[in-house]
Amino acid sequence: MLLSGSKNLFCLGYHVYSSVWLFLSTYIFCLILSELVILVGFMLEHVPLGCVYRQTGNMYKNVKRKIERGVAFPTCISVNNTVCHFSPLASDETVLEEGDMLKIDMGCHIDGFITVVAHTHVLKEGPVTGRAADVMAAANTAAEVALRLVRPGRKNKDVTDAIQKVAAAYDCKIVEGVLSHQLKQFVIDGNKVILNVSSPETRVDDAEFEENEVYAIDIVTSTGDGKPKLLDERQTTIYKRAVDKNYHLKMKSSRFIFSEINQKFPIMPFSARALEEKRARLGLVECVNHDLLQPYPVLHEKPGDFVAHIKFTVLLMPNGSDRITSHALQELQPTKTIDDDPEIKAWLALGTKTKKKGGGKKKKGKKGDKIEESAEAEPMDVSSNGAPLQE
Repeated sequence: MLLSGSKNLFCLGYHVYSSVWLFLSTYIFCLILSELVILVGFMLEHVPLGCVYRQTGNMYKNVKRKIERGVAFPTCISVNNTVCHFSPLASDETVLEEGDMLKIDMGCHIDGFITVVAHTHVLKEGPVTGRAADVMAAANTAAEVALRLVRPGRKNKDVTDAIQKVAAAYDCKIVEGVLSHQLKQFVIDGNKVILNVSSPETRVDDAEFEENEVYAIDIVTSTGDGKPKLLDERQTTIYKRAVDKNYHLKMKSSRFIFSEINQKFPIMPFSARALEEKRARLGLVECVNHDLLQPYPVLHEKPGDFVAHIKFTVLLMPNGSDRITSHALQELQPTKTIDDDPEIKAWLALGTKTKKKGGGKKKKGKKGDKIEESAEAEPMDVSSNGAPLQE
């Protein structure tokens, strides 16, 4: 009886969990538009960014009980050879220029259920060509392959090997140090991870994907050597509270800022622009030096290198994989194709869904009979050269 009740409770919890994540797919698209417009406006016209948090706080109001909701990862716009995590302060005077390649990265949550997305866009009219198109096609194709390989029963190392092969087909590199994490309630960096590049310095435990898990698939490609560097620690503006660390801070400004962080951002990553800037500059240093905060450094490839970033949230459902965050790419005209690589084409031909053979209603079978399933391939999001299909 207890087992039966537990099973029913699990099924109920699972459906509620799935509903929340599916709702977030709509929420992320609304948020991505509003926050992107605000942030780009800020970089050009200094629009106050406090309204981003007010907007997210107004989403999904529940009159019966208070539900935590809002930003799960601050909006970043990393330009050209900047790889990731550039999230400007109010004093920043960066101006975007035509031809810039932007990596837009963000996340949100409702009741701790997190969804993330990253997208690459070149500020220009018409199709993207040359090496810029190559690096975007590499990231897009690698993301499509990862979507098809992140499924129950597969191993994380299968994905690592595949996306590196895809990048090489476009004469690009997967950027080192990038991890794809399992997502859990209030946990943006779960223990199950996919290492994008195998190296002696970075190792992760082998893991098998399981049904009902959620992952943030994070793909970053580069026309450079794929080994980004930290050039200036002062560019770092994104931090996350290290909940397992404690220290008695000496400076008054540090104690003030740390108290504000504990109150406003006890679990999720945050941007220093959400704090009072002058006091934050002083207080954050001591907090980082004593490991109370985990910094997200701004990394760079060499000047002239192109870097593309694609990230999406995927649910491993009983009927297949559901990608709930994505955005259509511009028209691409890359110089490389995957036409001559049967293995990559075979990966892209894999289905993301499963369905019962024969269709229709289930027929009662004899005890012990196995129900056969087959993969159902979805229309591909990429053509043979890695560009998005145009309607």
